[in-house]
Amino acid sequence: MAVAPKPAAPAAPLPGEVRVGIVTHYYSHLSVAIIQVESGALREGDTVHIKGHTSDFRQRVDSLEIDRVRVPEARAGQVLGMRVKEHAREHDVVYKVGA
Repeated sequence: MAVAPKPAAPAAPLPGEVRVGIVTHYYSHLSVAIIQVESGALREGDTVHIKGHTSDFRQRVDSLEIDRVRVPEARAGQVLGMRVKEHAREHDVVYKVGA
């Protein structure tokens, strides 16, 4: 009987990074990641690090949208859309850099 492998534990944040959320969906035709904010807040101008099994990139937050309305900030419990420069995948972890 085969045993299903356990999901890998999320990577520990690098020094100066704080986990703020997780990617729940990615729209490739728009280059937009849907992010569930779990703790803290994300603001325009912040730098984020998106890391997963095959994703690993940093970028500046240029704009955030909630329900297709641009907002300056998103807090814990909110779901936002953010244009990303590279392909993000579901379950990628979003870290705020310099938090």
